[in-house]
Amino acid sequence: MKLAILALCAAGASAFAPAKVAQTSTALNAFENELGAQPPLGFFDPLGLVEDGNPANFDRLRYVEIKHGRIAMLGIAGYLTTLAGIRLPGAISYDGTQFSDIPAGFGALSKIPDAGLFQLFAFIGFLEVFVMKDSANGAEPGEFIGDFRNGALDFGWDTFSEKTKLRKRAIELNNGRAAMMGILGLMMHEQIEGNPVIGLFLEYN
Repeated sequence: MKLAILALCAAGASAFAPAKVAQTSTALNAFENELGAQPPLGFFDPLGLVEDGNPANFDRLRYVEIKHGRIAMLGIAGYLTTLAGIRLPGAISYDGTQFSDIPAGFGALSKIPDAGLFQLFAFIGFLEVFVMKDSANGAEPGEFIGDFRNGALDFGWDTFSEKTKLRKRAIELNNGRAAMMGILGLMMHEQIEGNPVIGLFLEYN
């Protein structure tokens, strides 16, 4: 679990970059105007992962960043929802276990029946292999890295101007970055203290 948390954190920082001073110019020239290279950090790549200026490498890392950001945003929403006590009605399994019996946070992993965990991971695997495709991995049409519409969903995207599209993509990218740090903080704090960060604020009410 600790390795998974560290991997999530590393993936979020991987696609932006001023690498080491001696090798910065190539990457800066290639990516300084890319989406996400914005104040206050600008083009930020402390690990030098795109210092060679390879566009394919940058696109792959951007794809990973966007996907992990979306997962983290869903994770934050789910974490706070279950922490607030909101549950689906009824039973989660035939043995009578209720959704209301499942705790929030890491405690849920030991309470969800094995068959339920299998279904969760199988569904995630299905989405990963067959649904979550964009122009970076062969799906068409796709306007940009992370465009998972695949000709099926739109939600009015094509009605926006290019400026609005760029702004909305930047908002999603930054919210995803914040969510990756946020869910990492919640997960780490729960493991260290046995109480999520949000619980500290609830104690003052």
